[in-house]
Amino acid sequence: MGVSVVICVYTEDRWQDILDAVSSVRAQSYPALETLLVVDHNPVLLGRLSAEFTEASDVLVLANAGPRGLSAGRNTGIAASRGEVIAFLDDDAVAERDWLRHFAAAYADPQVMAVGGRTEPIWASGRRPVWFPEEFDWVVGCTYKGLPPGKVKVRNVLGGNASFRRTAFDAAGGFATGIGRDGDKRPLGCEETELCIRLSRARPDAVLLIDDRAVIHHRVPAGRERFAYFRTRTYAEGLSKALVARSVGADKGLESERAYTSRVLPAGVARGLRDFVRGRPGGAGRAGAIVAGVTAAAGGYVLGSFRARSGGSATFSVVEIDRSEGETGAAA
Repeated sequence: MGVSVVICVYTEDRWQDILDAVSSVRAQSYPALETLLVVDHNPVLLGRLSAEFTEASDVLVLANAGPRGLSAGRNTGIAASRGEVIAFLDDDAVAERDWLRHFAAAYADPQVMAVGGRTEPIWASGRRPVWFPEEFDWVVGCTYKGLPPGKVKVRNVLGGNASFRRTAFDAAGGFATGIGRDGDKRPLGCEETELCIRLSRARPDAVLLIDDRAVIHHRVPAGRERFAYFRTRTYAEGLSKALVARSVGADKGLESERAYTSRVLPAGVARGLRDFVRGRPGGAGRAGAIVAGVTAAAGGYVLGSFRARSGGSATFSVVEIDRSEGETGAAA
């Protein structure tokens, strides 16, 4: 089974990270069919990467053929790829050697339409900030406390460490533009959540999995270790969840979040307070951060829902993947 790997890139500031990500794909025990580097409206980076990989038969460098943003970049990669399975890797992450092998093995079951993995943080400071709760590791694009271990069925995979069968996009269309990050706005997300819910509706028999043996390591820059980013990102998540709920309905759009907020987060607060009472560093900070994160996300959700009902500017569209257009629009 051929697996194409799509890495969306946008800034020269991550030059070495991008090279490391490509190297980790090249070192896989289950070789990738190809690696596609999709450059998001940055001609200088596009030219530099094209020169770097000009003689590489396994790496294709191309420009985002759609509007600025991660969703359109992923859609460009899907359209230009050749694999039966398309995997996505963040541009500031490296995959462990068996990452693709675990993905590919899961697709032996024809009902499996998507497989995600486990994402571990690499903190810029060398260790987790004492106040930063593991329950909120999704803030920095990593697997968070509360997800079930092992190989399990899930509502949605997490986009920076995920794969989809090509026919999933035939059934559901591509990533919706207008939900996720576009390089200029708040750190929005949830584009993979919306896609996975759409996929499950289009294919009720579809199985979506997370296999925590498919591991990547994701860099967390110093700026994202600060509480200001934590607060901004949780607020933006609320805005994004409002868009998802508008698209697929609150029942499905918030199904996993209800269990998370009713069970996982209260347990995290209790654990933080218990650590505080026992004199362990950061216990009160972690409990407070959980409360602050929930409050910020709820505020974003309320505002996002209001904007959606009043016909505000928060809009998005689902993209149908046209492979012929993607191939002709690719720039090497």
